[in-house]
Amino acid sequence: MGVNLNGVLLAIDAGNSKTDVAVLSPGGTVLGEARGGGFQPPVVGVSTAVDTLAEIVGRAWAKAGGAGLSPAFAHVAACLANADLPVEETALQAELLGRGWSRSVRVHNDTFAILRAGIDEPRGVAVVCGAGINCVGMAPDGRTARFPAIGKISGDWGGGSAMAEEALWYAARAEDGRGEPSELARALPAHFGLETMYALIEALHLGHVPWLRRHELTPVLFRVSAAGDPVALALVHRLAEEVAALSAVALGRLGLLEEEAPVMLGGSVLAARHPQLEERIRALLAERAPKAVIGFVTAPPVLGAALLALDEVAAGPEATTRLREHYGA
Repeated sequence: MGVNLNGVLLAIDAGNSKTDVAVLSPGGTVLGEARGGGFQPPVVGVSTAVDTLAEIVGRAWAKAGGAGLSPAFAHVAACLANADLPVEETALQAELLGRGWSRSVRVHNDTFAILRAGIDEPRGVAVVCGAGINCVGMAPDGRTARFPAIGKISGDWGGGSAMAEEALWYAARAEDGRGEPSELARALPAHFGLETMYALIEALHLGHVPWLRRHELTPVLFRVSAAGDPVALALVHRLAEEVAALSAVALGRLGLLEEEAPVMLGGSVLAARHPQLEERIRALLAERAPKAVIGFVTAPPVLGAALLALDEVAAGPEATTRLREHYGA
């Protein structure tokens, strides 16, 4: 006897590096899951990116018992990387609707998945700091707060990549005398087995050390900061300033500054729980949003996408509890 697939939901968490998909019942039971590669429509185009997504969805659908049948869902909650602007969400939503999986499709930026995974109801703010930085917020009445989060042109600073680039800048100037002395000038090249910043600059410029490996320098920056280097510490405190500013502004937009509200921190940089960074964030938020309740998201973001799908069909608390138990959250 086959599984009853009537009314099933589709949850998608598609990041730059990997995609997780879950097929679930309205009662919160996960029926099928699949994982695939990253979702990068700016690189390959919207249609090609969704083609890749379709293959992953197909595998999850088959595991749920739908082999031989076309995927059909009561609702699709798709939390997608690179859905940074409403116009991008609209284009992605149109493409997903065109696949015929469901007549009900909601596209969110993937940061919303992390936020929803960390909160009990759709209310609060999340700051995610991994390779980049982003912040979103939501209220029970459907209002959201968000930022374009497309880099320097939208006022952004922070994330592992930006931190690494800043560390390189300060280290180069520390070595040649234009800037303040810093242990970064020794520690950064040493990470790659080199003796000087000049050697590292040359290696990065000529491709002997791939530019993509710069993200390896962010943990080095935090180690140097923890050892007391004032230049490195200033960069860590600058990141804390950005996290606090994003949080306070998002809370203010949602009218949550005057009441207890969760501020969830996620992404590889924040989830690492660096003491100097965390202490500074707590101190700044105590001044700017004293009622904020800080938490850290460690649950998989696909859980957040699945919870958003359950929200859409007004599932009860038993369904959300069952879903969280599946993901160990």
